[in-house]
Amino acid sequence: MSGKVTLHYFNGRGRMESIRWLLTVAEVEFDEVFLTTREQYLKLLNDGELMFQQVPLVEIDGMKLVQTKAILHYIAEKYNLYGKDVKDRAMINMYSEGLMDLMELIMMLPFVADPQPKLDNIQTKAKERYLPVFEKALSGPVYLVGGKLSLADVLLVECTLMLEEKFPAILADFPNVKSFQGRMTQIPAVSRFLQPGSKRKPQPDEHYKNTVLKVFNITAPFP
Repeated sequence: MSGKVTLHYFNGRGRMESIRWLLTVAEVEFDEVFLTTREQYLKLLNDGELMFQQVPLVEIDGMKLVQTKAILHYIAEKYNLYGKDVKDRAMINMYSEGLMDLMELIMMLPFVADPQPKLDNIQTKAKERYLPVFEKALSGPVYLVGGKLSLADVLLVECTLMLEEKFPAILADFPNVKSFQGRMTQIPAVSRFLQPGSKRKPQPDEHYKNTVLKVFNITAPFP
């Protein structure tokens, strides 16, 4: 039985935030069930809802999907945000996985004992490894792949905004990326998502961190 899309995750960004972004750009409404206790997580496990004992979990089209990339690919395919052919999809996947690698580093910051070395590493990698790729790719095209909006574009605008939260001037040497970001934020659905009161989550705070640690029964920060 299909119905409204339902997301099962914490009331915070993490690996679900890219899914929220993609659903928003696809103009798909969704409900959210927030994990706040270990008992909720254990119930999902005991009910067999989590194939690999991990969240995010997304209920969509009568399915219960796990694994972030699989979820993103399904949504992108369904809502025509995944290129026109297999070659486009290969490019979209390469761009997307690079962006997810970078965002993963940012996601881990709340859980490390000393975030400053990690921040320095993120800034260096962003400026030397990742942003130059997108600056070159956007030297002429409006979008990254095939001349149309795709999953890769959605992840890029999410990632650039995350980077600017940590390093406000980081796009100064990447004018094509900054112009792209400006175009993307003018898309009505994106503009609404960036306004207060939307389902976009704020930067993680202590409450978010402590909830994640409690639900997963983790007692010490990562090195």
